[in-house]
Amino acid sequence: MSEVNMVQALNSSLDAIMAMDERVILLGEDIGSDGGVFRVTDNLLNKYGPERVIDTPLNELGIVGMAIGMGLHGLKPIAEIQFQDYVFPAFDQIVNNMAKIRYRTGGRFSVPVIVRTPYGGGIKGGLYHSQSGEAYFVHTAGLTVVTPSNPYDAKGLLISSYRRNDPVIFLEPKRLYRSSKVEVPEEPYEVEIGKASVLREGEDVSVITYGSSVPTVLNTVDKNSLNADVIDLRTLLPMDIETVIKSVRKTGRVVIVHEAPRTLGVGAEISALISEKALDSLLAPVLRVTGFDTPFPYSREDAYLPNEKRIMNAVNKVMSY
Repeated sequence: MSEVNMVQALNSSLDAIMAMDERVILLGEDIGSDGGVFRVTDNLLNKYGPERVIDTPLNELGIVGMAIGMGLHGLKPIAEIQFQDYVFPAFDQIVNNMAKIRYRTGGRFSVPVIVRTPYGGGIKGGLYHSQSGEAYFVHTAGLTVVTPSNPYDAKGLLISSYRRNDPVIFLEPKRLYRSSKVEVPEEPYEVEIGKASVLREGEDVSVITYGSSVPTVLNTVDKNSLNADVIDLRTLLPMDIETVIKSVRKTGRVVIVHEAPRTLGVGAEISALISEKALDSLLAPVLRVTGFDTPFPYSREDAYLPNEKRIMNAVNKVMSY
């Protein structure tokens, strides 16, 4: 075991995957000698060479298109998009090609591609470097969508993503890259995809969250001594709705927290599923604490992102019923 942050855990995971399987190719902008804009691929070029760590032009559509071609021909590419905000030029490749090849070929072909990309606020990057677009991908059949909230899960989920034979969108919350360190095994291990993590157990309220919002929720719950279930979804597609419903049936009250915009966000789908499967257990309306339906601001990130005050206002409201 060694104490590492999320960047180091992801780097260790990529190193382990590349050592295990010569079919694994990394490609993306500045991932070679620079180690990526956040240094996640640091030193991998020196270790595995330019045929397996490929610096690409500034061409997201080309990066993903090339990764799809590699995947169809027996390789297991891991593509990096520098910021999730830059993925939209590649959206056609992801949605209309990568996600649909297994279906359109009747299962004869698959595309074992991982697209890694940092998302969300926390670096004062403004509207072109801070977006949370997970709902776009969750809406797309054929994709698996993963977002870790801590270094341990980051390494294990990335290795589990490599084990799959279908495309994965791996969303990395950039403001958690270096925010904390935890003990992580040096050897490879897996964290199950499609299985949520119950981080706190309580009887009064279920607080459901994922990715970048998890530490904010945990700090709020611990600081205010809330008797709450805290659920980290970890995987958004497929989603572990069974763990959510089990918690809702116990507490009867729900607050959902994510930093992506509110309208048609993942929280709306969770709320709908709770209404369909556990309406008879609810003692209060399901409330959401989210980002706003506006561009991400250059300044005052604290006013846009979910924070302790907004979470507590929602908890107090559901507890008042």
